[in-house]
Amino acid sequence: MREFSASALAVIATLTALIGPANPTGSSSTLAIAHGSATVCGVVAGTSNSFIQCATASASSSSPFLVSPNASFSSISAGRDSICGLRAGGTSFLCWNLTASSSTAPPARRVYEGSAALEELSVGEVHIAALDRNRTFIEWWRSDGRFPSNISGSYHSLASGRDFSCALISNGSLRCWGPRGGEIEADFADSTMSTIAAGDSHVCGIDTVGRLICGGNNDAGQSTPPSSPAFEFGALALGEKHSCAVRNSNGTVICWGGAAGIEYTPANATSFVLVVAGGNLTCGLATANFSVLCWGTNRSSLTATLPLPRILPGICTSNQSSCLCGLFPDSETLCSGSRVICNRCDGRIQPSTPPHLSSPPSPLPPPRPPTSSKRTTNRRWLAFAIVGSIGAFSGICSILYCIWFGVCRQKKVHNSVQPTIAAPRTSASYAPHSSAIAVRTSPSTSPSGSRSRTFWRQGSRIMRRQRSGPSSFKERPEEFSFSDLAAATKNFSSETKIGAGSFGTVYKGKLPDGRQVAIKRSESGPRAKKFQEKEGAFESELAFLSRLHHKHLVGLVGYCEEREERLLVYEYMKNGALYDHLHPKNEDSSSSSSSVLNSWKMRIKVLLDAARGIEYLHNYAVPPIIHRDIKSSNILLDANWLARVSDFGLSLLGPESGDGHFSMKAAGTVGYMDPEYYGMHLLTVKSDVYGLGVVMLEVLTGKRAIFKDEESGNPTSIVDHAVPFIVAGEINKVLDLRVGQPGPNEVEAVELLAYTAVHCVTPEGKNRPSMTDIVANLESAVSLLLDGSRGSVSSACMSCPSTD
Repeated sequence: MREFSASALAVIATLTALIGPANPTGSSSTLAIAHGSATVCGVVAGTSNSFIQCATASASSSSPFLVSPNASFSSISAGRDSICGLRAGGTSFLCWNLTASSSTAPPARRVYEGSAALEELSVGEVHIAALDRNRTFIEWWRSDGRFPSNISGSYHSLASGRDFSCALISNGSLRCWGPRGGEIEADFADSTMSTIAAGDSHVCGIDTVGRLICGGNNDAGQSTPPSSPAFEFGALALGEKHSCAVRNSNGTVICWGGAAGIEYTPANATSFVLVVAGGNLTCGLATANFSVLCWGTNRSSLTATLPLPRILPGICTSNQSSCLCGLFPDSETLCSGSRVICNRCDGRIQPSTPPHLSSPPSPLPPPRPPTSSKRTTNRRWLAFAIVGSIGAFSGICSILYCIWFGVCRQKKVHNSVQPTIAAPRTSASYAPHSSAIAVRTSPSTSPSGSRSRTFWRQGSRIMRRQRSGPSSFKERPEEFSFSDLAAATKNFSSETKIGAGSFGTVYKGKLPDGRQVAIKRSESGPRAKKFQEKEGAFESELAFLSRLHHKHLVGLVGYCEEREERLLVYEYMKNGALYDHLHPKNEDSSSSSSSVLNSWKMRIKVLLDAARGIEYLHNYAVPPIIHRDIKSSNILLDANWLARVSDFGLSLLGPESGDGHFSMKAAGTVGYMDPEYYGMHLLTVKSDVYGLGVVMLEVLTGKRAIFKDEESGNPTSIVDHAVPFIVAGEINKVLDLRVGQPGPNEVEAVELLAYTAVHCVTPEGKNRPSMTDIVANLESAVSLLLDGSRGSVSSACMSCPSTD
């Protein structure tokens, strides 16, 4: 083993980062080949969700297809029969089986999900390896005992082939694992490497003085690289019996080995920003337009230009300080947000200090604990100890009280929920994957220039709230005759029609005793749903609403069940649906600009009401209930502008555990549906959280969940439109003009709402907040507005109820 001085090791570490990653099939990249089916996949550029799209290179007329979920991925890697994608944030990766050519997306399998963020993902022939973001360990999956489960150490440049994985340690030495690892490692015993790439059974890399070196199997000349000047080559791509490298000077590719067994330049003189290989196939991403070109090993024959959209030319990072050779042109647009792509250096530039490790982006930067003097800190710890002691004593007393009155007296306990007072949370650290939300504005300042506060769940501003009505039990709903309800609605005339719900039309009616009600009648006629579906929706809603009683859920008055007629009778909500106020039919009318809801105070208050209703369904109904169709048209407003959640036709009883899930066919409304639910058929209570997050973005922007983009004319998701601006700290660019920019006392409340919404629409359910957290944040936002307007009454809402 060679001996190196500390300064030499620093130079090696610097060169390693500067040369940039190779992009072999077995390493992290934005383009990958599953060579068993000749399927080529890439991470699509220019979209807020960096989703994956694939095409088959062997088919004469291949059609591209998406893989589910349509969520954000930072990088991908592929082996023989599968492709794996590392999620943005690095805390999970999914894999798709591609054993045969396919024109449809195969089902996804979640292989890893944990607290440790991964950075480099490497898929071999059948096994998977990954390196953590801090570069302290490597872990293997699907290794069948041929690899260690994990190994500790400082590694980089992870690459895998058939029956081996290799990586470099800090002094540039190569380490390999697996049945073939020993023979490959021996070929690099005297080399100090900066980066490596793996093929089927051989490895090539660039050493610290810029020379191209290969080792391992050489039966087709794949390990005999061309002689070249130092630092001539950058990115590498290795297949089964061939190798390719990109020239630093002009981006052209040279390959060697393969069927021809000699050096050749494929694709004429096309310039490529990266290349990948698998089996006998090589694909490159053209520098000119980021299109994907693929070719075989019979010298220069070009297989195809694949029908894929623009693919990212590099992995997007939020750490611009790692870009020591500058940014890739237009990288912010390609990454669609505040992230960028770094230029790949050729290895000859040696900065004075080593670069920082880059990290994948997260939806929001973690909050910093407030700074304070040592004396203040000691006082706070003393106060914390005192409050904690009192809290512990109170808890013990509460337990003894419950035992005495609940067990000893054998008093019957109903599933009603009593009002609670939340204890303050005093945490000085941030746990990114805890159930609590920590939200703040942009990394520096709010849009108005003020420094944003950090809000912790159940913080000092938590208010006392009534979670439910007097009881979760209620009297049996009244049964009506069909003739009575027909008379109440003027025989269901069009003039009494006020809306539609799941499997039915809603009419306004007046009962003989003078009560105004809303009557939902199941559809009938040739266009009606199957009777079984109609019956199921009717029975579901009747069953749920008969036992639920909460002031933020629409109350059920009664029902009618005669022959094939199924009707439900609800309390009448005088002020209609939230959707109608946000998106009036005549958007230019003066009434739309003078709506009571065109104030930030009222809009946030309505969201808080709705969140409390959903929180009751998730946490306090027994068993819990998943609504499955949370949207602005299902949030209704009564005469006092109190918001209530409605339409339980699609609702299901949830699992007893909050972490449980169902696997079932997706149902709901496009634009509001959880990506994990419609993509992977994974239904949890967090699916409702996603829907509420979309409603929050509607309230902020005034735009529909799916709207037509003014510039392109294409349908656009409100999530794709609003989230990048919010994360970038440019909330003012997406706010609804009818409400206008928030005033001095409203800025922090609106920012808190915006960042809570971003957390709610995170693609992965496990990273979304619970409804309890959401309610706490919205309560904090409302309390900020109350603090700013205390002593005054809003002229826009003289008769509105209290927010308490």
